[in-house]
Amino acid sequence: MHDLVIRGGLVVDGSGGEPCIGDIAIDGDRIAQIGVVAQKGRREIDATGKVVAPGFVDIHTHYDGQATWDAEMAPSSWHGVTTVIMGNCGVGFAPAKPDRHAWLIGLMEGVEDIPGTALAEGMTWDWETFPQYLDALEKLPRTVDVGTHVPHGAVRAYVMGERGARNEAPTETDIARMSAIVEEGLRAGALGFSTSRTILHKSVDGELVPGTTATKEELIGIGRAMGRVGHGVFEMASDLKREWNEFEWMGALSRETGMPVTFAALQSIAKELSLDEQIAAMDAENAAGAHIVAQIALRGTGVVMAWRGTVHPFLFKPAWADIAALPWDAQLARLKDPAFRARMLSEDSVFPESDVVGLLQIVAGGWFMQFRMGAGFTYEPTAAESLLALAAERGITGAELAYDLLMEDEGKGFIYLPVLNYADGNLDFLESLQQRDDCVNSLSDGGAHCGTICDAASPTYLLQHWVRDRAKGRLPLQAAIKRQCRDTALLYGLADRGLLAPGYLADVNVIDMERLRLGKPWLAFDLPAGGKRLLQKADGYAFTIKSGQITFADGVVQDARPGRVVRGPQQAALAMAAE
Repeated sequence: MHDLVIRGGLVVDGSGGEPCIGDIAIDGDRIAQIGVVAQKGRREIDATGKVVAPGFVDIHTHYDGQATWDAEMAPSSWHGVTTVIMGNCGVGFAPAKPDRHAWLIGLMEGVEDIPGTALAEGMTWDWETFPQYLDALEKLPRTVDVGTHVPHGAVRAYVMGERGARNEAPTETDIARMSAIVEEGLRAGALGFSTSRTILHKSVDGELVPGTTATKEELIGIGRAMGRVGHGVFEMASDLKREWNEFEWMGALSRETGMPVTFAALQSIAKELSLDEQIAAMDAENAAGAHIVAQIALRGTGVVMAWRGTVHPFLFKPAWADIAALPWDAQLARLKDPAFRARMLSEDSVFPESDVVGLLQIVAGGWFMQFRMGAGFTYEPTAAESLLALAAERGITGAELAYDLLMEDEGKGFIYLPVLNYADGNLDFLESLQQRDDCVNSLSDGGAHCGTICDAASPTYLLQHWVRDRAKGRLPLQAAIKRQCRDTALLYGLADRGLLAPGYLADVNVIDMERLRLGKPWLAFDLPAGGKRLLQKADGYAFTIKSGQITFADGVVQDARPGRVVRGPQQAALAMAAE
């Protein structure tokens, strides 16, 4: 008798091949049989009319702090994700000297908009080195597996102290020490190394992330640790300044170590290279023997604006400054006051000194780029749906409409502002990228941007919008599943998952595609110390199974906590000949 049998579902196995009706038998944490399963299971799931797919592998998250206290790992776990990889963008919490704890929290808070008070209360800091951090992560069972990078910011500060924090140039000895720490982390089980090279990433005090201006000598010197160990992914977020010649050193590092280098490929106001130029530069290096992979988002990187969020269009008004420190009930009462509304609308915004003041101006008045987030929002709105167009139809200003939208549902309304990846006013440019083997679906930022972005639902959006609902340029179901499961897993050497086949890890989603639907986001205040975060659930996940155990049933978390720390590359018990 098998432990669990899933019967009669449409099996989309993650290989990209044609789906077929079949059964899946699971014994322990592995898939035992696929096809017609004659033996009964101790528990059986009727998947008739539903899709049966591998658990999703999300390679770009920031649960570095949350993973030390939260077993549920929401919101990613609510969207069929069974493996997350964190420590991206050069920020994380190991290695960490005791006098650097507050500084590392400030770095994460500034870069990833995770409440510092929540991190300070939630983390126990029972580690200093990176191997000790992995050991600390293993103390808490979870609904998902977690893997992580060694982050450049923490390493630089650990080795160089204030010199590293201030982005001063390292000595050859500094580089050698940093590379040794990364090697130690990789040998202990880290899946890669990450760095940030963008002005959009700053600490809560406004300082650039350590490593932002690092030279190619530093980056290659540290990255050589991957070659010595024989595994690892070098992950980077960068402005891709032309004078940095990023692709040149990325290609050189990849060719020397034999390891992949991956970067965030976006339409971005901060990037000097257009997206087409980014892909062309990657093509040129890969043609010369490199292994560079572009991480692409599935929708615009959209700021979700709300009165209680991190940003909203009236953030820089003197009237808002007068009530910003008040409790929410008092704020709401003032916001409902017609006189206060009139004052707010009449005032000019007062912007702080900033190298992204253009972005702040769009937040405060870019009505042509802002959209109401109502029920059934598609994240691919048209210009006719912009606040500018809607306000013109109603004969009011964009500011008046924005104020009224934010006041909906007792001040809980949302406005969507896609600051990246929406330069064309649509997502058509992603159609061709999702056909490429050197591009991987990513950039959900699960666990991060708690008051501004809610993209951890990306796997659900992939299926709902790109597979089922989009008017044109849709993806075949089997291609979408492969991209979110097998492709992401293999980039990080996790060959034991992302595929439904005998011997592979029993990470499985049973999905009702007809019912699959994103819910409306909401702001919760459930992090330690009452920290806020944007959350979004979905209907349609009948079951999520992690390592053979049911972790979610109809969207409700179960008691099983089979998730573990993934240490280094993983091999399937039975390797597939084609791979």
